[in-house]
Amino acid sequence: MAEPMLSVYNINVWYGAIHAIKDISFNVNEGEIVALIGANGAGKSTTLKTVSGLLRSKTGSIKFMGEDITHTPADKLVGKGLAQVPEGRRAFLQMTVEENLEMGAYTQPKSTVAPGLERVYEQFPRLKERRHQVAGTLSGGEQQMLVMGRALMSNPKLLMLDEPSMGLSPIFVDEIFKIIQKISAEGTTVLLVEQNAKKALAIADRAYVLETGKIALSGDAKELMNNESIKKAYLGE
Repeated sequence: MAEPMLSVYNINVWYGAIHAIKDISFNVNEGEIVALIGANGAGKSTTLKTVSGLLRSKTGSIKFMGEDITHTPADKLVGKGLAQVPEGRRAFLQMTVEENLEMGAYTQPKSTVAPGLERVYEQFPRLKERRHQVAGTLSGGEQQMLVMGRALMSNPKLLMLDEPSMGLSPIFVDEIFKIIQKISAEGTTVLLVEQNAKKALAIADRAYVLETGKIALSGDAKELMNNESIKKAYLGE
């Protein structure tokens, strides 16, 4: 069996005296959409920030494409093929859509920027329409598309998404999840942190359920969707 693209083993993260992540281990295989779901404060975003090098684990290891990246600085990981779309969008609001996208290609050869833009515009036609518009004038949903497109400009092997549906209208939520499926179908592996458990489980291959900093359940996403405790706790059923 092939080695997982991402292997996280026994990570523990503290915020001061608060033990936020407790002995978490999980894998992401190439080509999968893997979801991390759970309530607010369960440790989902902290886990993602630890994988991307923004936080450090006191224990354990993180491997990406067979390489130990446990202590690799966050800015070096993009060049290795790991990109994160942070929670809260964080577009460069004073720059145009196209300038934002070009910023995402800073690790790539100049010759790849124009083809990269065309791929992103094919994925997000709305961004092409607004390519010369200042990002701060976009709607929340359009800004989410922009930061996803910006991450794709780095040509990632693994795209990590932190709460991509947060604060969006239902129409934009549906659109964002369709785009995530399309990105996956075109060959990018996805690690998705999402509070909207129903939407996440509907598109994921596998999922891990976090509760108070620990993995409480894991398995096939469709099976978890039919789990009675998941239905009650996260699906409103």
